[in-house]
Amino acid sequence: MLEKDEAMKPLGIGLIGCGMVTQHLHIPALGQLGDRFAVRALYDASPSVRGQLAARMPGAMAHDSIGALLDNPEVDAVLVASPSALHAPHAIAAMRAARHVLIEKPMCMTLPEADALAAAAQETGMIAQIGYMRRHAQAFHEAKRLIAAGGAEINMARLRAIIGPNSAFLKPTAAIIEGDDIPPESLAEAAEANALATRAVAGTTEGPRAFVHMLLLGLSTHDISVMRGLIGMPARVLSARHRRDGRFLTVDFDYGDFICHFETGIDRIARFDASMEVLSDERVIRLDYDTPFVRHLPATLRVTEAEGESGVKETFHQPMRQDAFVAEWASFHAAITEGAAIDTDIADARQDLLLIENIMAVLAS
Repeated sequence: MLEKDEAMKPLGIGLIGCGMVTQHLHIPALGQLGDRFAVRALYDASPSVRGQLAARMPGAMAHDSIGALLDNPEVDAVLVASPSALHAPHAIAAMRAARHVLIEKPMCMTLPEADALAAAAQETGMIAQIGYMRRHAQAFHEAKRLIAAGGAEINMARLRAIIGPNSAFLKPTAAIIEGDDIPPESLAEAAEANALATRAVAGTTEGPRAFVHMLLLGLSTHDISVMRGLIGMPARVLSARHRRDGRFLTVDFDYGDFICHFETGIDRIARFDASMEVLSDERVIRLDYDTPFVRHLPATLRVTEAEGESGVKETFHQPMRQDAFVAEWASFHAAITEGAAIDTDIADARQDLLLIENIMAVLAS
């Protein structure tokens, strides 16, 4: 927690990785919280991306290495949004340089990497928050409150995420700077790290199993995180099946006296179908998420309840029209300046990696 005078100053942010998510989602969110954050430095493996982006952002210095960015005295905290396989080494380097970190999902790719991140956070005392923005939506918090207060036994739960191409939302709404000048050694470093991690968990870097692993680490980490946040960690993975070369996956999670069924996949329809339902005898709580690539589309909550002997009552909640990335960064600021608790910390995100390994093991059997 910062001293009072320090807490009143905007925190200087360094951006490690300046791709589509950083440009289209994080930078606008930080700009919206200009009283709390100021982007002071950025690094991307592409010289043209970092140069053009710095030109758009007065006050942000482009650096030609992560080490140089971490040496910048104006940087208090960093966003780690580099390739997923490099999240762990980049976040550890930042923490050891006395910088707080917000790590884009997935936090990392393997359990040993998660343990190394936890050790670095313990050693340095730095704040580490993982970028599960869906857990910061107001509708999520209201759904969690209703489930906890309900008292009724859960009969079953359903988790779903079927989406089309992200480009369908991005091309009409965004002007993303892209570069084709990433040095070969940087591409090779990321590819080698990705292959090592994928082989360690999936057993292969090719074919449907490798695709399922990528799907779980990408889109599905959001869904699994929401599931855990609402109803806790399952006892085990009962079943896991994939079809269409790994593009579609179903998983059944065992919660002892009920099952949560998860279905996910990627097709070519320009829509975003992501939801979770929790069913008890007299109430269904349903949480729906829209695409994050159109900003400020709120998560919504629908509650269906028994009313009398033969009636049904449905209540629709849209608690706040606020971008979840803004809420995520606000929580990060509160953790650094006020010592507020972090729900999506390293220990929490490690649970997802454990479930992914369990899913891959059941898929193999």
